[in-house]
Amino acid sequence: MKTLTTTLLSVFTVVSLQSVAYAATSEVTWTDYKKYRDIRSGDESRKHFRERIFKDFEKHFTKLAERLPEGQVLKIDVTDVDLAGDTHAGGIDRLRIVKEIYFPRMNFSYQLVNVDGSVEKDDTVVLKDMSFMMGENLRYRHKSLGYEKKMLDDWFLETFKQLIVEKK
Repeated sequence: MKTLTTTLLSVFTVVSLQSVAYAATSEVTWTDYKKYRDIRSGDESRKHFRERIFKDFEKHFTKLAERLPEGQVLKIDVTDVDLAGDTHAGGIDRLRIVKEIYFPRMNFSYQLVNVDGSVEKDDTVVLKDMSFMMGENLRYRHKSLGYEKKMLDDWFLETFKQLIVEKK
């Protein structure tokens, strides 16, 4: 039993390290976040909400960057965020109401840096998804920031389609 556990642990370690070895990484900077259009919480503290949202976005950028060639670094400098929906007072609590008129937006600049430090690609991006509630292909239907993640996925696929590495 002990040998089987050790063997399984070894196999799991090797497999998990292989997926990391063939991926780019990401670095996200949140510039002047106090001036962002809408990163207000519904009913949790502003600081906790902001930290949770930033961490969620950072994980998503990391997931996207993993599809790029090994050794590259995707550097993102976020300059504005406007989450889908808007916060409104609902009695004692504030609620985030999602309607078509409150579409998600995000402004950022990015650099895709090669292993040797040269810049492969860079740009300033103004993203918005005015039709975010149309269609049925919301991949993140029951996830936090689903509309925003879909918008970022679309941008990523369009921007880096020539560089995306298929996982083995």
